[in-house]
Amino acid sequence: MLAAYRPILSLLRGTAFLLAASGLHGLLLPLRGQVEGFSTAALGLMGTAWASGFVAGCFFAPRIVRRAGHVRAFGTFAASGAIIALLTGLIIDEYAWIVLRAFTGFTMAGAFMIIESWLNEKATNENRGTVFGLYMMVTYASIMGGQMIVAGGDVHSASLFMITGIFFCLSLIPTAVSTQSTPQPLQDVKLDLKGLYANSPVSAVGCLLIGVANGAWGTLGAVYGARVGISTPAIALMMSLVVIAGAVMQLPAGRLSDRTDRRYVLAGAAFCAALFALLIFLFQPRTGALVLTFAACYGAFAYTLYSVAVAHANDHADAQDFVKVSGGLLLLYGFGTMIGPMLAAGLMDRVRPEGLFLATALAHLSLAGYTLLRIKARAPVPIEDRDAFKTQPAERTLTPEAARLDPRTKPETGG
Repeated sequence: MLAAYRPILSLLRGTAFLLAASGLHGLLLPLRGQVEGFSTAALGLMGTAWASGFVAGCFFAPRIVRRAGHVRAFGTFAASGAIIALLTGLIIDEYAWIVLRAFTGFTMAGAFMIIESWLNEKATNENRGTVFGLYMMVTYASIMGGQMIVAGGDVHSASLFMITGIFFCLSLIPTAVSTQSTPQPLQDVKLDLKGLYANSPVSAVGCLLIGVANGAWGTLGAVYGARVGISTPAIALMMSLVVIAGAVMQLPAGRLSDRTDRRYVLAGAAFCAALFALLIFLFQPRTGALVLTFAACYGAFAYTLYSVAVAHANDHADAQDFVKVSGGLLLLYGFGTMIGPMLAAGLMDRVRPEGLFLATALAHLSLAGYTLLRIKARAPVPIEDRDAFKTQPAERTLTPEAARLDPRTKPETGG
């Protein structure tokens, strides 16, 4: 039994280092930028640049992989990530970091697409759920582990940038020495906005708005923590708690959506996320314990929304369109993450650090309101005609290739 999973476990080890590097670098940059006095707009632009690079990578990385092959392409992406991480430690300049952050997003998209296609190739119909579950566990644990490294380091020094570079280099070793056959070439990514909206207006608009909120938080959450005066370890814990709380909440929210109209669950969770965001904005908690508690409650609802929205879209889609719909919604989410950081940065400058939560509340209230309007316009899919809800890894690590790994996808051939 274990022998069947050995190639996958080897690949997951490389994935763990890659995600730890990404989590560490993503938290380190806003904290160091805050120390260096970078403007809020520049810090927001780093998030927008990363998201832009990631979306571009989803479209163009498959061409690089087809030309160079999976192993060489993955080595190129991982090495590029290491070079960029080291450059951000050498060049302390907000404009340089914005440009470099876009390249990081591109390289991460390429690396994740290769990993997900490789896992898909090794998965069979019988073990696909297990492989997908392992990928989820590695995703959450590695991101949290990378972020918590910041808690034990010094953001004022170059050491954390060096550790990030080391992790990127470690991520390429398992694939570089692997003797396993490489997957089939990656397929080009296509985005059919009209088709996505026709399939499910709630999911199409919802994923865009969820991206706005999550992009704002993922980019500027650490800046908020620094400006309200909590410690670096508390900031690292806060960023991890938000994502983990959302991961834990996915299952009960998903099970509830299996028993009722998913749109009620989507609207309810969006409203609850907006409520906790507004509570933070109005009451301005400043102690570490209060900030962590409110942030975790916010994350429990905010980071549940994407999975419910995707499940609702797939209820309306034909089985053969599952990959196209899921991949398209992920790209819409990516476009939202380009908008969110700049909206939040503007509000943080004009109001106070809690302006971040005002930005997310606006997105979540818009989602709740639009969903309630759509409930009156379209009948729900009968419960007996739906697929059971499936939890998903963190959205910032997913590419359209991940849809092929989902247990609901039945590959033509399995490895």
